[in-house]
Amino acid sequence: MNFNQFLESISNIGDMPLPAEASQFKMSPPFRLELLKQQQDKIKNAKQSAVLALFYPDTLYNTNLILILRKTYKGVHSAQVGFPGGKVEEEDESLEHTALRETEEEVGVPRKHVKVLKKMTQVYIPPSNFYVHPYIGVVNQTPNFIKEDSEVEALIEVPLSHFLDEQNVITKTVSTSYKVNVEVPAFKLNDHVVWGATAMMLSEIKDLLKLYL
Repeated sequence: MNFNQFLESISNIGDMPLPAEASQFKMSPPFRLELLKQQQDKIKNAKQSAVLALFYPDTLYNTNLILILRKTYKGVHSAQVGFPGGKVEEEDESLEHTALRETEEEVGVPRKHVKVLKKMTQVYIPPSNFYVHPYIGVVNQTPNFIKEDSEVEALIEVPLSHFLDEQNVITKTVSTSYKVNVEVPAFKLNDHVVWGATAMMLSEIKDLLKLYL
């Protein structure tokens, strides 16, 4: 979709109600409810983070979404696909500020160039005990992406049409720290399998966008 058409179509998105958990649940791993019950006490003291679903025009002025492939490391989100973003720091003025700061640090898009359109529904991540607060934002020019090599393995530029295509919703067998070889709903985007909390957030964004596009 042409980026100008995309911007015009979603011009009123900030005023609309969210699909919320009903949409996220479509892409929820089957063991999620069990984990939430197990971690009721930990949830009360969950850490906070924020991420940005950033839409932008490519060089042909088609609408894209930027995702990142995280580095392989000793942690629960090693080598996973996600949004640019990260944990709240003391100097952050707000969750939105966290999302913009982390996006600038991880993919090199200056926060002053980003227009935040809407805050989406938060998602709790049991393995790391984080609440993640997603935002939708746009930048009007093709970004000069600069990845943070210490944390980001690769940048994944996903065409909007690819993201919205129902054929890219799949089921994937994965191994987790909780269960081995369990089937989970996932997105297949640019040959990357995206599941878990990121897929849940993507599901809500997708359902919201489809009301306008």
